[in-house]
Amino acid sequence: MIIKMLESISKKNHAFNFRVILLILSFIFLFWQDIPAIQKNSLETITYDISPLGSSVYNDYGKVELYGKQVNLVTFKTSVFGFNDLETIYSDVSTDLPIRVEREISFLLHDEYIEESYFPEVGKLIIEKFEGTKKVEEFNFKANGPIHNAIILPFSLRRVPDLNIGWSLDVRLPDEFKVTLTSIEEVVVPAGTFETYHFTSQPEKFEIWITTDSLRIPVKIKGCGGMNYTLSMMKRTLKEDNEKETKNEEQDKCSKKRKTNAKVQSDSLGETAVHA
Repeated sequence: MIIKMLESISKKNHAFNFRVILLILSFIFLFWQDIPAIQKNSLETITYDISPLGSSVYNDYGKVELYGKQVNLVTFKTSVFGFNDLETIYSDVSTDLPIRVEREISFLLHDEYIEESYFPEVGKLIIEKFEGTKKVEEFNFKANGPIHNAIILPFSLRRVPDLNIGWSLDVRLPDEFKVTLTSIEEVVVPAGTFETYHFTSQPEKFEIWITTDSLRIPVKIKGCGGMNYTLSMMKRTLKEDNEKETKNEEQDKCSKKRKTNAKVQSDSLGETAVHA
């Protein structure tokens, strides 16, 4: 149907540029490509639906080494309207503050790479933008304290030991916000119904809902400023679940192979009997 549409347009306009066709096809390909829901080495995988349209996948890989010390490693991949953004985030083991973020961004035929270097001890953030191997832009930010990362902020709330209505935290993204626990409420997302802690920000920029149980799972995240969006949890998978699923898939393959071999042997015996 898409090809017929392009042929129709081409016939009506002989000057129709092939690059436009390529651009449209690239958009369609990027828009429809799936985000892998399970990463085999991930300790925890959470898949989110993005409203109005898109999806994200969070993967926690636990501790790795960076700059000669142990740090946390997570990735967050977002796909919306042909825009793809893979963020690899390294954070401090004890504070969850970001240390380094590597972003691979693609949109239609354009790719770029961004490095974010955080210096929490002096409240500094350096963002460098690359096209290929060439650095094309650099931005420097300074704040009155450590600068947080918007992606891992909801997940860092999981480590707060005691949460009560009115609890608050000052964060910098790098603009300053006060995040406050305003209520405990029930929310419904594709993954189910959960009792959650509801956090709001001042100024009003985002809202976060995490479960009240010991897991403290971020089940819903909402952006309130500029381009409004809502992330709603679709599925959460742990490493042992991934390994079990992989094992079941391998067992299914072996079972199908045995059935196929048995059928081939049966057919072969039948043919031998007929010829005899």
